[in-house]
Amino acid sequence: MKSLLGMAALLAIAPCTHAASDFVKGDATFAGEAELGATVTTGNTETTSVKGRLAMKQELGKWENQYLIEGLYKEDTDEVTAKRYLGSIQGNYRFDGRSYMFATGGYEVDPFTGYDYKFNTAAGYGYRLYQGNSSFLDGEIGPGYQYQRLDSEQQQELGYTSEASWVAHGVLNYELEISETSKFKQMFVADYGDKLDARSETSVTANIIGALAMKFAVIVRYNSDPLDDKKSTDTETNMTLLYSF
Repeated sequence: MKSLLGMAALLAIAPCTHAASDFVKGDATFAGEAELGATVTTGNTETTSVKGRLAMKQELGKWENQYLIEGLYKEDTDEVTAKRYLGSIQGNYRFDGRSYMFATGGYEVDPFTGYDYKFNTAAGYGYRLYQGNSSFLDGEIGPGYQYQRLDSEQQQELGYTSEASWVAHGVLNYELEISETSKFKQMFVADYGDKLDARSETSVTANIIGALAMKFAVIVRYNSDPLDDKKSTDTETNMTLLYSF
């Protein structure tokens, strides 16, 4: 198991390592988005909700690296009701303006699913399926591997410590510029092996002033075979401020 995880991590990191050498030669561009939303109430109702996200993109010649850090925390009357942390990295090697190879890896912590953490990695082929004047659609497909570590309660109940499987990994990513100051995005990610793990994110951003924008997003997570006392579908609705750099 450790050797498989090690190979998967190297697979995800390899493109970025090669790209680092290109960075020294120059011709690099770097951009990103940081977003934050928070709600705090006191008095008869005491709640705290914080959502943060940092996405960065680095272009180095034919190489493109993407980094993502995301966190969600909710507390209601001193009881934690949601806690999720996610980190991922992806390296793309572009053959031309439409086709590329990719390698990706991600690590997620969400104790409310019955798992301590989830690790997944994949590699394959990506292609721009559609390119319009103000929109595009990208697709990615390839083999991957997923490892999930059960929490102590689930380990005791089920009698084993983890779940792992090879998966078919697929991504559809659509973006549309509604106007000069607003944008629509739809991303769908699926990993199918012993079960189906899928994630859909629909968002609309509207510029406020300069690099500052307001973002509204709906995220749906689906697990076709959840643990006995868990639901198969989780939804998340956010309103955040977004800063582009």
